[in-house]
Amino acid sequence: MKHLDLTLTISLSIPNFPGSPPPQFISWSTIKDEGFNLELLFLSSHTGTHLDAPYHFAKNGIKIHQIPISRLIGEGILIKIKKSKDQSITKQDLINFEKKNGKIPNFSSIIFFTNWQKNLNKKFYFTNNPGLSKSAISYLVSKKINLIGIDSPSIDLGIDKLFSAHKILATNNVLIVENLSNLEKIPTLRFNFIILPLKLKDATGSPVRAVANY
Repeated sequence: MKHLDLTLTISLSIPNFPGSPPPQFISWSTIKDEGFNLELLFLSSHTGTHLDAPYHFAKNGIKIHQIPISRLIGEGILIKIKKSKDQSITKQDLINFEKKNGKIPNFSSIIFFTNWQKNLNKKFYFTNNPGLSKSAISYLVSKKINLIGIDSPSIDLGIDKLFSAHKILATNNVLIVENLSNLEKIPTLRFNFIILPLKLKDATGSPVRAVANY
């Protein structure tokens, strides 16, 4: 079995969602002075490769610390649909995928490769990214999908300032993972994933370490 890291490295230079604070690593102790090195971290809970809890957009949605482990470890279905600036993943894209690969089962975890990560360091990465259309979201919600991941900074189109997809998914208890990397290196349609957030009480999200096994 091969293991593939799907996680962006959080650093001082990692691109951030507009309006979010850049991460800071603040030296607190050093080997010279205290006998050990230790740093303080300051960052948004939605920095880098991260998971959105439904509470992020649903008042009564579950919070990060309430997500069962069983929802974070399992089999994922990789859907490769290359998209460019402001392009939506549509219901028709999903139907075309099913015609070729078989029906997406209920309760599945779906990971989308759009090839958008290649633009990570470009100015339009957060403003013109691809995302899921309402028709695609509604279709997946009808299948009681567990989790949706994407190699884009948002499940919503960058131009959608209403966060339409986030709101629908949150109210239907669907987990969201954004900013996944290295998806192009997964050679199989189905793979095992581990996507573990920090267990932060009452948080809306958390950076994760995401891994594919195949």
